[in-house]
Amino acid sequence: MKCSRILLKTLLTLGFLSTAFAHHSGSVFDRDRVIAVEGFISQFHWGNPHVYIYVEVQTDLGSFVEWEIETDATSILSRSGWARDTLQIGDPVVVRMNPVYDTRRTHARLVSLSKQDGSIWSARSSFAGSTSDLSATEKADSISGIWATPLATNAHLWSLRDNERRLTAQGAEIQAAYDITSDSPAGKCIAYPTPTFLGVPYLNEIKILNDRIVIRGELYNTERTIYTDGRDHPEDGKLTNQGHSIGRWENDVLVVETTLLEEHRSSLIDGSPMGVRRRITEKFRLGPDQTRLLIDFRVEDPDYLAEPFQGTLEWVHMPQLEMIGIDCDPEVSTRAWGSR
Repeated sequence: MKCSRILLKTLLTLGFLSTAFAHHSGSVFDRDRVIAVEGFISQFHWGNPHVYIYVEVQTDLGSFVEWEIETDATSILSRSGWARDTLQIGDPVVVRMNPVYDTRRTHARLVSLSKQDGSIWSARSSFAGSTSDLSATEKADSISGIWATPLATNAHLWSLRDNERRLTAQGAEIQAAYDITSDSPAGKCIAYPTPTFLGVPYLNEIKILNDRIVIRGELYNTERTIYTDGRDHPEDGKLTNQGHSIGRWENDVLVVETTLLEEHRSSLIDGSPMGVRRRITEKFRLGPDQTRLLIDFRVEDPDYLAEPFQGTLEWVHMPQLEMIGIDCDPEVSTRAWGSR
C-alpha cells in the first residue's frame, strides 16, 4: 500500500472526529464505533441527497472487499472544500468511518478521509456541532436573510429519547411497526414538514414580502409560504406536505400557525406518526446579539400525541454563504436507506 501506515496510526491516536450527520439514515450507523481502513478509491459518486465514496480494501487473507461510504449532500461538501474531482479512481486513502450495525455489510458513514498528500477531508466542516462554534459575520436587522442550522440544535426532533414526545396508544402502535427501509418519507424523496423542516442541518433563507413570508430550505428545495395578509385557514383546504400557514407580528416576533398537513413520519429514527389534525405554532425572533434566530415551536396532535411536543431551535446568521439547492435522486435516496 502506498498510503502511510504511520498516518493511519496517527489518525487512530488523535481520534479525528467530525460532527457528521447523515440527514435521513443515521440510525443504521453505529456512531459509538469508529473504524479505519486503508485502500484505494474504486468509485466516487457526486450526487444528492448523499455523496458516496467506494474504497477497495485488502483483507488480512489477501482478498479484496469494497466499502460503500456515505456522506453529506453536494452543497455541504462544496462549502467544506470538496468538488466532484476531489477523489479520483485509484487514489490511495485512509478512511475513518462509522460502520452500520449489520456487521455482514461493508457500509459506513464517513468521519474523515486522508489522502496521500496529507490532507484530511471531513464530512462536514462548514457547519459546526453547536451555535457557539459558528462565527456570524454580520448582525441581522430582522428575521430575513440566510441562516445556518447547527447540528446540535435539532437533536430533539429526531428521536423519542427522554420521553420528549409522548405518544397515544394508537401512535405508539403505529410507531412500533415502523420499518425505516420501507416507511421513511425521506427514502421516497418526500420533504420534511415543519418543525422538522426547520431542524435539518442545511441553509435556510427567509424573505419578507408585503403579504407573505417565504422560507426556503436547501434540502429538497423545500419552500414554505406564510400568509401575513390577515386571511384565515380555509375550512376545506387541501392537505399538503407543508400545510397552510398564517402569520402575524407581535412587535418583532413572528407568530405562525400551521394546519392542513398531510400524514407524515415525524423523524428519521423512530418513525412516530404525524396526523392530519395536528396544529403547529411557531415563534420566530432575533436573539439578543442579533446574530441568532430563535424559533420556539409547539406541536399539538390529538390523534398521536398524548401531550404537546415543544422545543426551541437556534439558527445562525450566515449571509456570506450561498444557498445551493439539493434535489433528490430517488435511486440514491433509496440506497441511503439500505433497501437494496
